[in-house]
Amino acid sequence: MPPSLTDRFLDKVAPGPLGCWDWTAHIKPNGYGQFKVADRPQYAHRVAYELVRGPIPRGLVIDHLCRRRHCVNPDHLEVVTTRTNIRRGISPAARRARQTHCARGHRFNRVNTYRAPNGTRHCRPCAARRARDRRRGVSCAPA
Repeated sequence: MPPSLTDRFLDKVAPGPLGCWDWTAHIKPNGYGQFKVADRPQYAHRVAYELVRGPIPRGLVIDHLCRRRHCVNPDHLEVVTTRTNIRRGISPAARRARQTHCARGHRFNRVNTYRAPNGTRHCRPCAARRARDRRRGVSCAPA
């Protein structure tokens, strides 16, 4: 009798730091483990989650709470929206999303913040200052 899906999966797991379950089989260039289910490649962390917790709801993604992409410990995996997953990350977009003040120290709030068509936030006092400086012919960089 062939080994069960769970047995095949656990054969490719080793203990890692911080309580992680490190994936020891194929790891894709993006850092995520890969596992075949019914001859179709799947992300190993998604398989781990589904084996223990059940199906991942449509439209949601798995967030690695330990920040280690090749960890498949279901206790380190949480189902969240893509937005939440990105905001928890360390990418430039995530860092900008967590910012509470502009570079000059003005607080981002409804009164002094506007959103550009691409969704980025801009500080109204700083924009007014830039416009004033442009009218006066002041350059941003020292001469």
